[in-house]
Amino acid sequence: QVQLVESGGGLVLAGGSLRLSCVASGRTFSSYAMGWFRQAPGKKRELVAAISWSGSSRYYADSVKGRFTISRDNAKNTVFLEMNSLNPEDTAVYYCSSTRSMRITTITNDYEFWGQGTQVTVSS
Repeated sequence: QVQLVESGGGLVLAGGSLRLSCVASGRTFSSYAMGWFRQAPGKKRELVAAISWSGSSRYYADSVKGRFTISRDNAKNTVFLEMNSLNPEDTAVYYCSSTRSMRITTITNDYEFWGQGTQVTVSS
């Protein structure tokens, strides 16, 4: 089994940036694609970005495309989410998650393991 721990959330002004990190332990991290999700109050959890095991393929939700960048460092068992040009609509709890596949997937049920989440709050 994989354990995931997110960090890097906090309070930031609109237009600012944050870098989220997710450290994995347990089952081999580099064998699986990873995703970042977020859930805002009153909204459903949504996939923000995903990355293949090699890091060569990436997916971004339309709402964050051009502003967020997902990356990974398999040697450090870590996946990152660089968030730029943040706006209040980005306010949410952000979760990292591991799939059961090496390939990118946008199917929520394909994500097996989840972190505890890190709060991102963007003020206007």
